[in-house]
Amino acid sequence: MTDGLLLVHAFPLDASMWEPQVPLLRDRVTVVAPHLPGFGGTPPAGDVMTMAVAARRCVDALDESGLDRAVVCGLSMGGYVALELWRSARDRIAGFVFANTRAGADDEAGAERRRALAGRLRAEGNGFLVEQPPPLLSAGASEELWDRVKGIIAAQPAEAIAAASLGMADRPDSNRDLAGIDVPTLVITSTGDALIPPEATTPMADQIPGGLLEVIEGVGHLSNLEAPDRFTELLLEHAAASGVRAT
Repeated sequence: MTDGLLLVHAFPLDASMWEPQVPLLRDRVTVVAPHLPGFGGTPPAGDVMTMAVAARRCVDALDESGLDRAVVCGLSMGGYVALELWRSARDRIAGFVFANTRAGADDEAGAERRRALAGRLRAEGNGFLVEQPPPLLSAGASEELWDRVKGIIAAQPAEAIAAASLGMADRPDSNRDLAGIDVPTLVITSTGDALIPPEATTPMADQIPGGLLEVIEGVGHLSNLEAPDRFTELLLEHAAASGVRAT
């Protein structure tokens, strides 16, 4: 059986957000970091990119890479996709890293905000989102890092971002699934995350049997970009703990 590491990206970015991790990880484990449908120049999913459609893309990426199973690391939206993978393809999962994410569905107000964002993207394009992105980084993040993040957002089609926003608005509540997760699981949060704060992420570690919690101090929502060395170290440690052998 061939195991590896699957990295599932956040919204509204593509898999290039994993650039700090992939070169270092590939020296140690087999890494797959797919663009979700519509992102990174890939074919779109249609009007709505459901979490189920995104999960199928991840399974296809495992198949294309010859991996039987993977430790699945999902950050933010990637965490929603990872939870869908647990429901649909749990035999492919060797472990989880849930980073800066949450298990619950949106309330109606939150879902409506996502639908409104999708409508505006389709009407105006993605320029407004590039100029005024969500709080993806901490208050102390450098202008250089912000420019990098904005550049990734700018490269994504407005239609793809809109379709993902609608898919997240309709995602199911996954809290009921947490108690049944029986693979090694690490939950990562960060103290400067204003988008999904620690109090929204931390309960996942308590609800998953044997779940471990790691709090990264002082960084924001995209913790892999603001604390790349620590994040990569955590991934390698958890992959090893999950039985994924070094290449």
